Amino acid sequence: MDSREKAEISSDIKGETSSRDTSSSNPRDIGDKSHGHSRRDLDQAYWYVQESNNAIGATPEELRTLRRKIDFWIVPIMFCCYTMQFIDKVSLNYAAVMGLNRELKLKSNEFTNAATWFFIAFLIAEVPNAIILQRVPVAKWLGANVVLWGIATACTAAAHNYASLMAARIFLGIFEAAIAPCLILISSQWYTKSEAAPRFSIWYAGLGVGQIIGGIVSYAFQQVKNPAFSGWKIMFIVLGLVTVIIGMVTFFILPDTPMQARFLSEREKLMLLKHVSINQTGIRNKNYKVSQALEILQDVQLWLMVLLTILISISSGVITTYSATLIRNFGYKPPTAALLNMPSGIVSIASTFIVGYGVRHTSNRWAWIAACCVPGILGGGLMSFYTGSKAGQLAGIYLVNTITATLIVIYQWTGANVAGQTKRVISVALVSGSFSVGNIIGPQTFQAKDAPDYIPAKITVLATQAAAALISFVLFLYYVWANKRKDTPLANAESQRVGGQSEAQLWEDQTDKQNPTFRYVY
Repeated sequence: MDSREKAEISSDIKGETSSRDTSSSNPRDIGDKSHGHSRRDLDQAYWYVQESNNAIGATPEELRTLRRKIDFWIVPIMFCCYTMQFIDKVSLNYAAVMGLNRELKLKSNEFTNAATWFFIAFLIAEVPNAIILQRVPVAKWLGANVVLWGIATACTAAAHNYASLMAARIFLGIFEAAIAPCLILISSQWYTKSEAAPRFSIWYAGLGVGQIIGGIVSYAFQQVKNPAFSGWKIMFIVLGLVTVIIGMVTFFILPDTPMQARFLSEREKLMLLKHVSINQTGIRNKNYKVSQALEILQDVQLWLMVLLTILISISSGVITTYSATLIRNFGYKPPTAALLNMPSGIVSIASTFIVGYGVRHTSNRWAWIAACCVPGILGGGLMSFYTGSKAGQLAGIYLVNTITATLIVIYQWTGANVAGQTKRVISVALVSGSFSVGNIIGPQTFQAKDAPDYIPAKITVLATQAAAALISFVLFLYYVWANKRKDTPLANAESQRVGGQSEAQLWEDQTDKQNPTFRYVY
């Protein structure tokens, strides 16, 4: 565990009372006691705390009770959203083994193109997301998009040719683009950096649960024998309706910020804001700063994170889009192929929880990413070169699913190490967009001419995992260097000058580079 995370845990366990020098019994004095900071420069959480006129400390037991309450109200909703996001996205994979290709008369690489255009739309939609998310309530934006992609999923049942299938997938990609940025921002509001890791893992485990449920759903609807309305069409309608219901629950129940949480008392809100203020990443600030957007262009950590995400996502794109197809090509019947794809979900869930627990208690995010890539590399090798055994090929597919856990580390890493509201919103959209780039490249490695073994695609999985492990280590070296640079005598002098982190400085809308007291976790 690095010194930054030890400091945050130590500070909260002591239950220290607020050290702010800006508290006042008169709210009108607030503007005069913010060390020259304007209202636009300070987070909304800061003004909420100041207007309460209360110095709130918390005991360790109170913090544990508060975390349990937040976990109960927040995490299950995020889990359901991510589960349905995954199922709806890969439902095309299951529909393929249920006869969609035949009924829609898809030719050559048209199925691959339909899968790819989902991610192209996903990537393009991240641009407006990066702007909108700083302006609108995050939870409301998430809920609205969940409802809309549920409608798009249900409308896929009406597809009757390649063009109509493409239209449905493009709209699905546009609306699903909001999921990762929204969940990263929401998760970072409620927990400290070390606490966030296992909570990220819980909602991200929806991916593995989605793989299991998807296999069951595909198997069940393959038992439907109705020439007038195929099983895959009924599947899309049912999945779409379930998603719409979850979207409505999200819209009306999930609070946009801790300050608006109806399930928390006033004291609990203040305790929470004090608790998470040590993150120095803020809750919400609508003031768009061009300087923060431009800083992204020169931020090495973000471009390394983008490259890492692309490498990871190439493999995950291959597995999530084509795993059922690969298994079917081993000679199994479609219903059996759907069921044999379910262990992939078990592997995803196990690796996700192991990594989340590991990051919470040991930090070392880079090492956990590299560790997940090792079985991914082994799985890619089995898929590529052990073609004489069905069991070996299946084991390879299952092992590659360990790489899904790396993405949640990247999401949490981005949320923890990027400060400044404008920079954070754009950064999470950028990383989410990078996920799309990898998923665009991944399915394109599956070309019709390479069927049924698809050896080039399998070798791609092997190579990208090895490269991802290397990039994670480079990121680790960068963060060590960046923290040491902040620890130089000149930087320490600046840190002393700003004066011991008053409440205003903890909530000031500064980037991770601008803030001399900010330290990166790795």
